[in-house]
Amino acid sequence: MNLQYSKIRQATRPGGKLPPGHSAFNAKPKAQSMSSSIPSVVRTRFAPSPTGYLHLGGARTALFSWAYARHHQGVFVLRIEDTDLERSTPEAVQAILDGMQWLGMQPDEGPFYQMQRMDRYREVIAQMLREGSAYLCYSTPEEVEAMREKARAAGLKPRYDGTWRPEAGKTLPPVPADRKPVVRFRSPLQGSTSWNDVVKGPISFDNAELDDLVIARTDGTPTYNFCVVVDDWDMKITHVLRGDDHINNTPRQINILRALGAEPPLYGHLPMILGPDGEKLSKRHGAVSVMEYDKQGYLPEAMVNYLARLGWSHGDDELFSREQLVEWFDTRSLSKSAAQWDPKKLNWVNAHYIKHSSDEDLAAHVAPRVAELGGDPGSTDLPAVMALLKDRAETLNQLADGAMLFCAPPVQIDPELAAQHLTPEAREILRDFAEHAGALPVWDTASLAALIQETLARHGVKMPKLGIPLRLATTGRKQTPAIDAVLALLGRDAVLQRLAALQG
Repeated sequence: MNLQYSKIRQATRPGGKLPPGHSAFNAKPKAQSMSSSIPSVVRTRFAPSPTGYLHLGGARTALFSWAYARHHQGVFVLRIEDTDLERSTPEAVQAILDGMQWLGMQPDEGPFYQMQRMDRYREVIAQMLREGSAYLCYSTPEEVEAMREKARAAGLKPRYDGTWRPEAGKTLPPVPADRKPVVRFRSPLQGSTSWNDVVKGPISFDNAELDDLVIARTDGTPTYNFCVVVDDWDMKITHVLRGDDHINNTPRQINILRALGAEPPLYGHLPMILGPDGEKLSKRHGAVSVMEYDKQGYLPEAMVNYLARLGWSHGDDELFSREQLVEWFDTRSLSKSAAQWDPKKLNWVNAHYIKHSSDEDLAAHVAPRVAELGGDPGSTDLPAVMALLKDRAETLNQLADGAMLFCAPPVQIDPELAAQHLTPEAREILRDFAEHAGALPVWDTASLAALIQETLARHGVKMPKLGIPLRLATTGRKQTPAIDAVLALLGRDAVLQRLAALQG
């Protein structure tokens, strides 16, 4: 990906060519029509900034946008908003792509990169300057801050005062020879900007509170709110689902779209995800990167299921497949209140998916984790091991830890446990068990279970008198899954060798 991303970034230079499969999406759009009904072709988008990993809130936003597009047989677009050159990195782009691939949310179009589209943004800005919906502003940052301080002192909302805004009969100041201007959007001064948010309901902003925002800096680079507008217009986005921290941006974006002659998409603003303590989810609550949950042993199907329930519901259903999510997903069922992250609930969901996964699929997931622990996943029947362990496991990492019982040599017996449980009496019982085990015609769980019961009866003892010594002698552990199943998986040769080694 790093090489591919490098090619993409170079493509923004004069004469640069895009690598196959990527597009700058430079086609000029037609204005969209907007109504309260669902458009004939639903087009949603996920537009992360590549300044870090794909966090849980972003993954949930992507999931809802993906599910809505899939529900309506629409198009899901991935756009990388990489104009923050100081913070955007190829590694962060790859982290986003990896996270979405792991969750199974492949885009229908994209990824598109804003850095490829600078010529398009400049074209639209030039158009707006010609049409008068934007203007050049030569006020310095210090002068703008002084305007805001003056407004604060008067008890007004701090804002740019429109010094360079052209008005009929107004004389503008002389253009300073030593300054480069910014470009400001000519925001409407009267009325209000309203929309019916698909999550929160009707929202309205008084236009008098929206000052003329900068849409291009002194060096000509466009600003976030402007790039988003042009992208959504060009890409014919019909629905925008995003975090409610963007609500204040929405009226500005709507006004720019209308100035361009385009109808805005339908907006829905999702409440944030809170940690278990009710505070905003952050690193102090544990992993917040999607791929960190892959490392910790969570199945992508479980993560999709759990993320979907953070702010969306379908009756009382807690567990559902990806296909059911797509079938059921509707913005009317999105919650207006914040969701709360619950690690215990996630573990419960993951345990369900582990329990209902095939043994072969689990073995494929667990094998590399066993290898990372230093075990040999090929030394045993790993699917059979999964069948033995999966009913009690909450994560794939727990399965890998359990599988080490069969994929690595037995651990050294703790001397204190040996002194307590491997007594002369216990060794005699084990010797008897080994003699009869060597003669078993079939080495399987049923035969070993029967032999254990016979051995207990011959010596007149209860299960702990045989079970604990047998576990210690064959695995080095006091606790294991059912010992008959463990012995069956370890195999006749390994069990008899370990029992013989105990006798010296």
